[in-house]
Amino acid sequence: MPALRENPTCSSDPPQSGVLYPCRRGFSLIELLVTLAIILVLTTMFFGFNSASHQRQQLKLCRQNLQTIFVSLEIYSGDSSGKFPVVAAARTSEPVLALLVPRYTVDTSVFICPGGKDSPLPAGEDFAGKKISYAYYMGRFANHPAAALMSDRQVDVQSKAPGDSLFSTAGQPPGNNHSKFGGNLLFCDGHLESFPSLTPAALPVDSGIVLLNPRPR
Repeated sequence: MPALRENPTCSSDPPQSGVLYPCRRGFSLIELLVTLAIILVLTTMFFGFNSASHQRQQLKLCRQNLQTIFVSLEIYSGDSSGKFPVVAAARTSEPVLALLVPRYTVDTSVFICPGGKDSPLPAGEDFAGKKISYAYYMGRFANHPAAALMSDRQVDVQSKAPGDSLFSTAGQPPGNNHSKFGGNLLFCDGHLESFPSLTPAALPVDSGIVLLNPRPR
Protein backbone atom coordinates (compact mmCIF):
# COMPACT_ATOMS: atom_id res chain seq x y z
CA MET A 1 0.00 0.00 0.00
CA PRO A 2 1.44 3.43 -0.93
CA ALA A 3 2.63 5.62 1.95
CA LEU A 4 0.72 8.79 2.83
CA ARG A 5 2.51 12.11 3.10
CA GLU A 6 1.12 15.57 3.88
CA ASN A 7 0.89 18.00 1.02
CA PRO A 8 0.15 21.69 1.70
CA THR A 9 -1.67 22.07 -1.60
CA CYS A 10 -4.62 20.40 -3.26
CA SER A 11 -4.38 19.06 -6.82
CA SER A 12 -6.68 17.11 -9.11
CA ASP A 13 -3.70 15.76 -11.08
CA PRO A 14 -2.91 12.06 -10.71
CA PRO A 15 0.13 11.27 -8.58
CA GLN A 16 3.44 11.04 -10.47
CA SER A 17 4.71 8.38 -8.12
CA GLY A 18 3.32 5.69 -5.93
CA VAL A 19 3.01 8.17 -3.05
CA LEU A 20 -0.51 9.44 -2.26
CA TYR A 21 -0.86 13.00 -0.92
CA PRO A 22 -3.98 13.77 1.15
CA CYS A 23 -5.58 17.14 0.29
CA ARG A 24 -5.39 19.78 3.01
CA ARG A 25 -7.60 22.84 2.35
CA GLY A 26 -7.30 26.31 3.92
CA PHE A 27 -9.78 29.24 4.15
CA SER A 28 -10.70 30.84 0.87
CA LEU A 29 -10.62 34.63 0.58
CA ILE A 30 -14.42 34.78 0.44
CA GLU A 31 -14.77 32.69 3.61
CA LEU A 32 -12.30 34.93 5.39
CA LEU A 33 -14.12 38.11 4.31
CA VAL A 34 -17.48 36.70 5.41
CA THR A 35 -16.04 35.79 8.81
CA LEU A 36 -14.60 39.28 9.25
CA ALA A 37 -17.93 40.85 8.25
CA ILE A 38 -19.79 38.77 10.84
CA ILE A 39 -17.29 39.77 13.54
CA LEU A 40 -17.68 43.44 12.57
CA VAL A 41 -21.49 43.27 12.72
CA LEU A 42 -21.46 41.56 16.13
CA THR A 43 -18.93 44.04 17.50
CA THR A 44 -21.05 46.97 16.31
CA MET A 45 -24.20 45.45 17.83
CA PHE A 46 -22.65 44.92 21.25
CA PHE A 47 -20.16 47.80 21.47
CA GLY A 48 -21.19 50.38 18.84
CA PHE A 49 -22.42 53.93 19.56
CA ASN A 50 -26.10 52.92 19.68
CA SER A 51 -25.59 49.60 21.44
CA ALA A 52 -27.16 48.92 24.83
CA SER A 53 -23.77 48.44 26.54
CA HIS A 54 -22.40 51.72 25.17
CA GLN A 55 -25.49 53.71 26.07
CA ARG A 56 -25.54 52.32 29.61
CA GLN A 57 -22.13 53.91 30.08
CA GLN A 58 -23.33 57.14 28.48
CA LEU A 59 -26.33 57.25 30.82
CA LYS A 60 -23.91 57.29 33.76
CA LEU A 61 -21.93 60.15 32.23
CA CYS A 62 -25.20 61.95 31.46
CA ARG A 63 -26.20 61.75 35.13
CA GLN A 64 -22.90 63.38 36.04
CA ASN A 65 -23.67 66.22 33.61
CA LEU A 66 -27.10 66.80 35.11
CA GLN A 67 -25.72 66.68 38.65
CA THR A 68 -23.16 69.33 37.73
CA ILE A 69 -25.85 71.53 36.16
CA PHE A 70 -27.97 71.16 39.29
CA VAL A 71 -25.25 72.74 41.43
CA SER A 72 -25.48 75.84 39.23
CA LEU A 73 -29.28 75.78 39.30
CA GLU A 74 -29.28 75.50 43.08
CA ILE A 75 -27.01 78.53 43.46
CA TYR A 76 -29.16 80.46 40.96
CA SER A 77 -32.33 79.64 42.91
CA GLY A 78 -30.63 80.81 46.12
CA ASP A 79 -30.10 84.20 44.46
CA SER A 80 -33.66 84.26 43.11
CA SER A 81 -35.88 83.60 46.13
CA GLY A 82 -35.94 79.85 45.44
CA LYS A 83 -37.00 80.11 41.80
CA PHE A 84 -35.15 78.37 39.01
CA PRO A 85 -34.40 80.24 35.75
CA VAL A 86 -37.28 81.68 33.70
CA VAL A 87 -37.30 83.49 30.37
CA ALA A 88 -40.70 84.86 29.36
CA ALA A 89 -42.04 83.37 26.12
CA ALA A 90 -39.12 80.95 25.77
CA ARG A 91 -39.87 78.17 23.28
CA THR A 92 -36.79 76.00 23.82
CA SER A 93 -34.56 75.26 26.79
CA GLU A 94 -31.43 76.99 25.46
CA PRO A 95 -32.19 80.66 26.29
CA VAL A 96 -33.37 79.73 29.78
CA LEU A 97 -30.47 77.53 30.83
CA ALA A 98 -28.05 79.98 29.18
CA LEU A 99 -28.82 82.32 32.11
CA LEU A 100 -26.45 80.14 34.14
CA VAL A 101 -23.45 81.11 31.96
CA PRO A 102 -21.01 82.55 32.88
CA ARG A 103 -22.06 83.72 36.36
CA TYR A 104 -23.01 80.31 37.74
CA THR A 105 -20.87 78.08 35.53
CA VAL A 106 -18.42 78.37 32.66
CA ASP A 107 -18.47 74.65 31.92
CA THR A 108 -20.78 74.50 28.90
CA SER A 109 -19.72 70.93 28.03
CA VAL A 110 -22.19 69.58 30.61
CA PHE A 111 -25.14 70.84 28.55
CA ILE A 112 -24.32 68.33 25.80
CA CYS A 113 -25.41 64.75 26.45
CA PRO A 114 -22.53 62.28 25.88
CA GLY A 115 -24.99 59.71 24.54
CA GLY A 116 -26.15 61.88 21.64
CA LYS A 117 -24.50 63.53 18.70
CA ASP A 118 -24.97 67.22 19.47
CA SER A 119 -22.05 69.50 18.67
CA PRO A 120 -19.83 70.78 21.50
CA LEU A 121 -20.41 74.29 22.82
CA PRO A 122 -17.76 77.01 23.14
CA ALA A 123 -16.49 77.09 26.71
CA GLY A 124 -17.88 79.85 28.91
CA GLU A 125 -19.96 81.47 26.15
CA ASP A 126 -23.68 82.24 25.96
CA PHE A 127 -25.36 79.35 24.11
CA ALA A 128 -28.86 80.85 23.83
CA GLY A 129 -28.64 80.74 20.03
CA LYS A 130 -27.10 77.26 19.84
CA LYS A 131 -28.30 73.71 20.59
CA ILE A 132 -28.07 71.78 23.83
CA SER A 133 -29.26 68.25 24.70
CA TYR A 134 -31.55 68.67 27.71
CA ALA A 135 -35.20 69.49 28.35
CA TYR A 136 -36.18 71.87 31.16
CA TYR A 137 -39.35 72.32 33.25
CA MET A 138 -39.53 76.12 33.45
CA GLY A 139 -41.38 77.62 36.41
CA ARG A 140 -40.25 75.25 39.17
CA PHE A 141 -39.19 76.33 42.66
CA ALA A 142 -36.63 74.69 44.93
CA ASN A 143 -39.43 73.80 47.38
CA HIS A 144 -40.92 71.33 44.86
CA PRO A 145 -38.57 68.42 45.69
CA ALA A 146 -40.60 65.66 44.02
CA ALA A 147 -41.06 67.52 40.73
CA ALA A 148 -38.94 66.93 37.63
CA LEU A 149 -36.65 69.83 36.75
CA MET A 150 -34.57 68.63 33.78
CA SER A 151 -34.29 65.56 31.60
CA ASP A 152 -32.80 64.17 28.47
CA ARG A 153 -34.50 65.41 25.31
CA GLN A 154 -38.14 64.16 25.38
CA VAL A 155 -40.42 63.01 22.57
CA ASP A 156 -42.73 66.00 23.15
CA VAL A 157 -43.51 68.72 25.71
CA GLN A 158 -46.79 67.31 27.03
CA SER A 159 -47.63 65.79 30.40
CA LYS A 160 -46.85 62.07 30.61
CA ALA A 161 -49.03 59.40 32.18
CA PRO A 162 -47.61 55.99 33.14
CA GLY A 163 -46.96 54.01 29.97
CA ASP A 164 -46.64 57.08 27.72
CA SER A 165 -43.61 57.56 25.50
CA LEU A 166 -41.12 59.72 27.36
CA PHE A 167 -38.03 59.02 25.25
CA SER A 168 -37.63 57.48 21.80
CA THR A 169 -38.70 53.84 21.53
CA ALA A 170 -37.04 53.25 18.16
CA GLY A 171 -33.79 55.18 18.47
CA GLN A 172 -34.94 57.89 16.08
CA PRO A 173 -35.66 61.58 16.85
CA PRO A 174 -37.21 63.06 18.84
CA GLY A 175 -36.12 62.05 22.32
CA ASN A 176 -33.19 59.85 21.30
CA ASN A 177 -30.27 61.17 23.34
CA HIS A 178 -29.64 57.54 24.33
CA SER A 179 -31.03 55.88 21.20
CA LYS A 180 -33.93 53.65 22.37
CA PHE A 181 -32.54 53.01 25.84
CA GLY A 182 -34.39 55.67 27.85
CA GLY A 183 -32.86 58.66 29.59
CA ASN A 184 -32.29 60.51 32.85
CA LEU A 185 -34.45 62.86 34.89
CA LEU A 186 -33.20 65.43 37.41
CA PHE A 187 -35.57 66.45 40.20
CA CYS A 188 -35.80 69.70 42.13
CA ASP A 189 -34.12 68.22 45.20
CA GLY A 190 -31.11 67.19 43.10
CA HIS A 191 -31.72 63.47 42.92
CA LEU A 192 -31.55 61.67 39.58
CA GLU A 193 -33.41 58.71 38.12
CA SER A 194 -32.99 56.76 34.90
CA PHE A 195 -36.28 56.11 33.10
CA PRO A 196 -37.05 53.68 30.26
CA SER A 197 -38.53 54.95 27.01
CA LEU A 198 -42.06 54.36 28.33
CA THR A 199 -42.39 56.20 31.61
CA PRO A 200 -43.36 54.08 34.63
CA ALA A 201 -44.55 57.17 36.53
CA ALA A 202 -46.67 60.22 35.84
CA LEU A 203 -44.75 63.35 34.85
CA PRO A 204 -47.32 66.14 34.80
CA VAL A 205 -46.77 69.60 33.40
CA ASP A 206 -48.69 71.57 36.03
CA SER A 207 -50.30 74.96 35.64
CA GLY A 208 -47.62 77.63 35.48
CA ILE A 209 -44.99 75.13 34.30
CA VAL A 210 -43.70 74.97 30.73
CA LEU A 211 -41.75 71.96 29.51
CA LEU A 212 -39.10 73.13 27.05
CA ASN A 213 -37.25 70.74 24.76
CA PRO A 214 -33.96 71.84 23.22
CA ARG A 215 -33.89 72.83 19.56
CA PRO A 216 -34.41 69.87 17.22
CA ARG A 217 -31.37 68.26 15.67
